Amino acid sequence: MKKIASFVMALMALMALTVSVRAHDTWIEAGPLLQAVGEYTYVNLMLGNHGNEHRDFKLASKVTLTHCTLSCTSPSGKTSDLKPKIIDMGNASKEGYWAARHELSEPGTYEFLHTLDTLHGTVKAVKSAKTYVIAGGNPVSSTAPQAAHLKVHGLGLELQLLTDLTQAAAGQELRIQVLRSGKPLSNARVTFVPRGTVLAEGLDSNHEKMSDAQGLVSYTPSQGNILLAIVHHVEPKESGEGFERTHYGAALVLPIRNQALATPTIRQ
Repeated sequence: MKKIASFVMALMALMALTVSVRAHDTWIEAGPLLQAVGEYTYVNLMLGNHGNEHRDFKLASKVTLTHCTLSCTSPSGKTSDLKPKIIDMGNASKEGYWAARHELSEPGTYEFLHTLDTLHGTVKAVKSAKTYVIAGGNPVSSTAPQAAHLKVHGLGLELQLLTDLTQAAAGQELRIQVLRSGKPLSNARVTFVPRGTVLAEGLDSNHEKMSDAQGLVSYTPSQGNILLAIVHHVEPKESGEGFERTHYGAALVLPIRNQALATPTIRQ
């Protein structure tokens, strides 16, 4: 009986651990999408408790920074570490979120990238998150290069925007590719959560799409809003020192405009 009880307790602990790893996602937000050159943005590092299979866009707790990175790649390709700039936006250790201020000193697209690589018991959690800000001489008429210039990082799991950022607007189709170590990942469930929306239980066909053989998914937002796209992938046989399997997660936050921008130009 003692052996059975021990086995049951161990099984329950493993199930709780698995839920815990799957239940927490990190993402980053910055914005607004369009800024004037010489202005600034705050990059916010968020943690959400998505134990309900990512039905919402709500915060829960605050990620530990030890195993995190937070960086910015400028339009000219220079990458800078934002962790030294991070400030705590919560009153307690597990409240609020982290934020880092960044100057937009040149015109073009700024990519903000977050990664996480940590152990939860015998499970390794590897996550990535992206978002973007466009800086131009005039934030109304001066925008950024095409989305083709957005870099693929070759991360464990990654969401790559294929649609031109300037066309990320209500009623316009978004095309995103799911990449596993830089290669297309098929049959991956990508969840699209507009801020303020709670998705239906089960597979919400309006907001969740399965990637095709090329790792591609498409989604058409119905209105301007902050949109969170998120995907997961589990490698049960990927193990190493101190862990038995690996859970991957990737997030992409896009500020969806009410209307698409005009043909992109850069004022020097």
